[in-house]
Amino acid sequence: MGNTGTAAGIGAIAVGALIFNFAYWSFGFLRMATTGFIAQASGAGDTAEVRAALGRSLILAVAIGVLLLILQRPIIGLALRLFDAGPEVEQLARAYFDLRIWGAPASLATFALLGAFVGLGRMRHLLATQLTLNGVNITLDVALGGVMGLGIRGIAIGTVIAEWVTLGLAFGLVFRVLSQERRDPDAFWPWRRILDASGVRRTLGASADIMLRTLFLLLGFAWFTNQGAGFGDHVLAANHILLQLVSLSAYLLDGYAHATETFVGRAFGASDRRSFDDALRASTELSAASAIGLAALIAVTGPTVIAGLTDLDVVRSVARVYLPMTACYVLVSFAAFQLDGVFIGATGTREMRNASIGSCVAFILVSLPLIEVWGNRGLWIAFIAYVILRALFLGAYLGPLRQRLSAPAPGGHAGSPIRE
Repeated sequence: MGNTGTAAGIGAIAVGALIFNFAYWSFGFLRMATTGFIAQASGAGDTAEVRAALGRSLILAVAIGVLLLILQRPIIGLALRLFDAGPEVEQLARAYFDLRIWGAPASLATFALLGAFVGLGRMRHLLATQLTLNGVNITLDVALGGVMGLGIRGIAIGTVIAEWVTLGLAFGLVFRVLSQERRDPDAFWPWRRILDASGVRRTLGASADIMLRTLFLLLGFAWFTNQGAGFGDHVLAANHILLQLVSLSAYLLDGYAHATETFVGRAFGASDRRSFDDALRASTELSAASAIGLAALIAVTGPTVIAGLTDLDVVRSVARVYLPMTACYVLVSFAAFQLDGVFIGATGTREMRNASIGSCVAFILVSLPLIEVWGNRGLWIAFIAYVILRALFLGAYLGPLRQRLSAPAPGGHAGSPIRE
């Protein structure tokens, strides 16, 4: 859209993507809770519970996906009323939503399958699935949205096709992995375990906590986007382009967080504090070093990247002004990602919920006077403070979480090593 459309088109993608962040990422517990439960079951050597945890998540994913299809009209109507965007942006965002919502069941079921890959430490399978999703999506977006001239509608159609193709691949890979690791006489899907009341309660309880955590996290990003929209379409578009740099960096740093989830989950499954400490130390050191490198890379290559994402001179100019603040955000963001990985693996969902609520409320309160004084610059300063607050709130719970584990035994390590 940056090279084939207008500022309104970029703004519509920003608004439409944010709507799906709420509609999909609100159910990110389908990935995160699945990872924690499966990693802990794997650490305890309970392969039947691994399949039961995945089964509960898949049932929940399909049910939510169908519900989103049923409620699509009120969802888009309510969402557009909440944004302070122009009529052209709203019209294009509605067209994008009307098509992309048909990928909801596939996208949510894939979340659960990705959670299984992370919980089992099958990182190559995770990589293959993500490469397929993004590769097919990029190819079809360019072909349909650009070459065929379908614009924002072509981008939506391309994304939906990519979501369903990815679901088929992910399900096939998970089925093969679980078949290989099956070491019990139960049926492949142990329905008695899947529907066990205590297991269902644990799944729903953790899911509710993570859902609230994600909603408040998305509320923070929605607040950032909406406040930026109040400064005009060009600022909205520039902020959205800069958020792509933040998102790319987040995906890279999430690699360490995913590994942390696996190792921490196995440590809790085996009640091994030494493995927990090793995972926390190694992942933090690596992610901190990576954050420094990513921030430097953004600062140096950012203008070139911005120029590649849009040919609108006004949007380029605005984005370059706030590029240093984007690099600063990436630099300090690693701690929040790593602590997320720790609490996901430990299924410390209440702590995650409380930390997300507290940091989001603090972000909104801090941003109001900063925006009043410095406008969009003040908004970025508050946004940087937000990611620091997320880490501080989670860090306050780290000591009590660690105490839940047994003291380290000589040579003790949790579970089997990650194979890939």
